[in-house]
Amino acid sequence: MRTTIASNGQPSRSTIRRYLSLLWHDKFAAAAVLFLLLVFCAALFGPAVFEASSNRINLIARNAPPLSFKYGWAFVLGADSLGRSILLRLIVGAQNTMLLAASAVICSLVIGSFLGFIAGYRNDWTSAVIMRVADVVMSFPSLLLALIVLYVLKPGIANVILVLAITRIPIYLRTTRAEVLEVRERTFVTAARIMGASPRRLIWRHIRPTVTPTLITIATLEFAFVMLSESSLSFLGLGIQPPAFTWGAMVAQGQSYLSTAWWVAFWPGVAITLTAMSLNLFANWLRIVGDPVQRWRLESRKKSS
Repeated sequence: MRTTIASNGQPSRSTIRRYLSLLWHDKFAAAAVLFLLLVFCAALFGPAVFEASSNRINLIARNAPPLSFKYGWAFVLGADSLGRSILLRLIVGAQNTMLLAASAVICSLVIGSFLGFIAGYRNDWTSAVIMRVADVVMSFPSLLLALIVLYVLKPGIANVILVLAITRIPIYLRTTRAEVLEVRERTFVTAARIMGASPRRLIWRHIRPTVTPTLITIATLEFAFVMLSESSLSFLGLGIQPPAFTWGAMVAQGQSYLSTAWWVAFWPGVAITLTAMSLNLFANWLRIVGDPVQRWRLESRKKSS
């Protein structure tokens, strides 16, 4: 199915409307996108509006249960051990959670795909060296490697991003290399090579557009995995450090109150779960619409219904 492109190189309005129609037809994916937009708005505007209120201590409301409206609307989800609103801290903590996960995913995507293009196109001793380094990194469990590195470097935002990015680079590297090895033998790439296209042009103009949809789908899934990994590190005390906090840090802070104030750790855990689930649903929808055959079947079902 051909995609209509406007004169400025961007998808036309009809194409955008068609994709929005496909999204609306998949109710689970549409709900996932709406939730992700809500999280994005919280991460973008939450700290500017609620940062001061989220850190305000109110010992009278210490460990207040959900629906504690006598302390104000902000305590609808309850309060933590210092009487701070869990709802406001969820809104404010979304920024650090999303920023950390996005930074790690982007770094690993850029570095891993760059090395994967080199390893896949050259397919010589350079490729062998890159793949052996990737095998060494993958031989260590990612969480164990993160624990060791963070123990040496000390926890912090930059170090957490660095560790999470390093542990995920081999995923993009191996996927990109496998895709490039297959695409570089296709007829249109061979024709461009015969016509004198340089390796850089072959990779950027002919191979990259074919590989990019796969990388985007993997990045969407990895976003959820990285967010869960950061939560695990925060639970172990090696994630982002106070006064900054993430949803994972909120879960870690609430573990001591699971028997007396379960809501302190429950709501951040729900936020992490729903975000990871929404990202997985959205990634699955992207995979379907990115495949012309599956997209055609989805459009056919939509028209028949």
